[in-house]
Amino acid sequence: MKAPSVKIPLLSRGKASEPPGIAAVARVDHRTKNITKRLNPGEIAVIDHADLDRVSAEELIRRKVAAVVNASVSITGRYPNLGPQLLIEAGIPVIDGAGQDVLVKITDGSVVRIDQETVYLGDAVVAKGTPLTEELVQASMAEARAMIGVQIESFAANTLEFLRREHELLTHGITPPEMETDMSGRHVLVVVRGYHYREDIAALRPYIREYKPVMVAVDGGADALIEAGYQPDAIFGDMDSVSDEALCCGAELVVHAYPDGRAPGLARVRDLGLDAITLPAPGTSEDVALLVADAKGATLIAVVGTHYTLEEFLDKGRPGMSSTFITHLRVAGKLVNARGVHQLYQSRISGWSLLVLVLAAVVTVLVAVVFSPASPVLARYFEATWHSFTYWLTGKL
Repeated sequence: MKAPSVKIPLLSRGKASEPPGIAAVARVDHRTKNITKRLNPGEIAVIDHADLDRVSAEELIRRKVAAVVNASVSITGRYPNLGPQLLIEAGIPVIDGAGQDVLVKITDGSVVRIDQETVYLGDAVVAKGTPLTEELVQASMAEARAMIGVQIESFAANTLEFLRREHELLTHGITPPEMETDMSGRHVLVVVRGYHYREDIAALRPYIREYKPVMVAVDGGADALIEAGYQPDAIFGDMDSVSDEALCCGAELVVHAYPDGRAPGLARVRDLGLDAITLPAPGTSEDVALLVADAKGATLIAVVGTHYTLEEFLDKGRPGMSSTFITHLRVAGKLVNARGVHQLYQSRISGWSLLVLVLAAVVTVLVAVVFSPASPVLARYFEATWHSFTYWLTGKL
């Protein structure tokens, strides 16, 4: 779907004597999930991402990019993806459909300038695209929503075809590999880097502290756990969106292979000098993680960030969600979806209110001590306690 050509001038962020537009260091990558690991605040992301999805847009926003140049069209019209709208709402300029040459002409780390629809490298024009606006995004999304019925029909057909081919997955589950990670009789927390995964992991801290579940990450979910201060016990996936640091964290690695045994991610793991289990299986890596946890005897499987809703299917255009639908049917008796738990309950008492309450209590205690008939005795007691503490502390130093 070709968006109408509209020229929208970008606000100049330089001095009056400087060329107009936005000038900044550019980071270039064909894969958005890779570039977000290298982006610094104020840089320009040059990507190649047709139908930019919500998770990718949220990561770009979190990285505080100055602008986004997309070689592809951010909304093709196949389905209503949510990424472009989020970038516009965050005030991040997007130059859309800049063409594949922009990924070749701009080298990673070079300084580029964006003015209106044009991308400059020095004084040379390297690309032109369409500046996205609220109006353009809304018009494109309206056309895309008209395709929802077609996409749902396609999803239903894919699901029936997958069920016909892989019906044993629903009836018998998966044969698990031999693993050192023990899941039998334990809770298992499966983390995928999906919608609001950071907030949900934070909300689950009391649960994690009390139940100490087995930490299973799916690809980039390993980085999410490490970022939150946790150590993954096992990492499942094709290993395309997980950092080298996470792969080397000591977790047991299970490389998801195609049913015919091909495992493209295995080469990367071996290049790092790491051992891994190869597991051929149909479906997505997160499906495999859930099925293995079930087959390994987990009593409960809590999931964060997994993809299975209609919104995500439409946002990401995920034909693989057919297997996800079947997998959730298989493990439904043990499955607890923790996504959105951060929205379930939010305290109505602010931090400032608690601070004022504590200070009031301290003042009340001090007043009671000062005006109490026993204040001289209490004063001597506190003085003796303080001296004992300082003596102990001195001995430790």
